[in-house]
Amino acid sequence: MLPDKQFLIDLAHTKMPYGKYKGRYLIDLPEYYVVWYHNQGFPKGKLGNMLKQVYELKLNGLEDLVRNIQKQYPKG
Repeated sequence: MLPDKQFLIDLAHTKMPYGKYKGRYLIDLPEYYVVWYHNQGFPKGKLGNMLKQVYELKLNGLEDLVRNIQKQYPKG
């Protein structure tokens, strides 16, 4: 089940805050990296919840949903 609209808008504009992929939009993280988090355990808090959602979106081939949100609701 997908979360509410504002969560998806926030997700679409959130970038990875640290690590090898710092500064990259969460939806643009490589699939293997998100799967690694899934296997190791997601961080706690909002970032962890967003990464869990990214995992589900990638698992189901729905990345374009978030990319469309990025276009429809530009950060401003």
